[in-house]
Amino acid sequence: MSELHDNTERVIEISDSDLPLHCPMDDQSDWNAHPRVYLSIEARGEVLCPYCGTLYRLKGRPSGGRH
Repeated sequence: MSELHDNTERVIEISDSDLPLHCPMDDQSDWNAHPRVYLSIEARGEVLCPYCGTLYRLKGRPSGGRH
């Protein structure tokens, strides 16, 4: 069984195996805290959830890509 993560964590690093990314993630303790939203992280290496403000960063990729 995977470890549950507290939803108060505001920066979460994910790996390619977590894609497609959605928030909240299944391993978060309050997985139903807000509606599930799929987030596009591949292009920039990071993305902010519009519901809860959690910042997701993709491990091994540069963050803050150009627009």
